[in-house]
Amino acid sequence: MTEILEWDRVLFNELPPIFLLEVLLRSTIMFVFLLVALRITGKRGVRQLSIFETVIIIALGSAAGDPMFYEDVGIIPALVVFATIIMLYRLVTWLTGKSKFFEKIVEGKTVCLINEGRFSISEFSKETLAQDEFFSELRSKSIEHLGQVRTALLEPSGEVSIFFYKDEEVKYGLPLLPSLYYKKSKTISSDGYHSCSFCGNTEVLKSGAHICRVCNRDEWVPSLNTARIA
Repeated sequence: MTEILEWDRVLFNELPPIFLLEVLLRSTIMFVFLLVALRITGKRGVRQLSIFETVIIIALGSAAGDPMFYEDVGIIPALVVFATIIMLYRLVTWLTGKSKFFEKIVEGKTVCLINEGRFSISEFSKETLAQDEFFSELRSKSIEHLGQVRTALLEPSGEVSIFFYKDEEVKYGLPLLPSLYYKKSKTISSDGYHSCSFCGNTEVLKSGAHICRVCNRDEWVPSLNTARIA
């Protein structure tokens, strides 16, 4: 019966200590081939990778990891896996360059999330991006409210591209600062500009209860129209 905390088994898994030298050799070989493979697939940073390219990186990492320390996994089969993954990558890259339809399937498409200072509800609902996460992304770009944003696009890489209004063109918009956003209420206490907390639709409203004419929600936040400070 195997004993708990049997240190020879825990540390070496019943392999001779000399196997560490083989692990060192295996790791060095696979590390070099992994660098070569990544060099072949391109130089883009992690946040620029598409879903397809992320899968490629994971597959290469898995193919490189097992031969590094599993004695029953040979290096040559792993290199065949490397070659296969790279050839498939090249094939798919070629196909995406030849076919817009295939490119859309593999890479995805650019999605408009904000248009004219208001959420594109139909597009936003299709994405897995949570509202809080998106607000955080906008705040990291020094955006205080949606009235500063003319257009925001979610790129296939996951990056958010933002185009701003000029200072003199900034509109009233939904505040993104938590201290202001969470003051949302179903009853408007004073006349003025208010933004729907769900879609960002902004209107001049009188005190009382109102339904958003865009999304039919009923929670509102007092709007801001301050210029953006970069």
